[in-house]
Amino acid sequence: MVQDFQRIIGDEARAQILEREGRLPNAVVACVGGGSNAIGAFTAFIADTEVRLIGVEPAGRGLTYGNHAATLTMGAPGVLHGFRSYLLTDGAGNPAEVYSIAAGLDYPSVGPAHADLKASGRGEYICAGDKEALDAFKLLCRTEGIIPALESSHALAGALAAAKEMNPGDIVIVNLSGRGDKDMETIAKLGIIG
Repeated sequence: MVQDFQRIIGDEARAQILEREGRLPNAVVACVGGGSNAIGAFTAFIADTEVRLIGVEPAGRGLTYGNHAATLTMGAPGVLHGFRSYLLTDGAGNPAEVYSIAAGLDYPSVGPAHADLKASGRGEYICAGDKEALDAFKLLCRTEGIIPALESSHALAGALAAAKEMNPGDIVIVNLSGRGDKDMETIAKLGIIG
């Protein structure tokens, strides 16, 4: 259901990139917490195997217990809220304490569509820590005048990392899923000037 409701993101991106560039992108990049915005962005491109689907999870303060929410990277199959997917757990099998500077990525599981994309090898899942996300936040503010959400800043950080392995002229769609004005208190507390 979430995939169907969110798919307009990818449908519109696909139509716009074909109209503007006359070809599909080399990659689509989106942040992954629970995974709704990412699956929306990815759905229109799943059948296009030449398009990389890159989900970026929050590595937070580091990939140790309670310091991240990188479910697909560090989790294991499990059941939460009645669906089977990947899950971060404590030693007793309960949902783990998780952390991300981006509140929307602070979740100990991920939608089952992402588990399927990972299992099939169709989706690639990487991590960006708080520092990388904040650096990407500052870069977008300074270069484009866009204040991204901290969630979206993870996607941007992942796109910047992936671009290092790409060719000039490759096209990357980054799903900026939210506005950063909601995060300004967090940014101000950190002393970051965009």
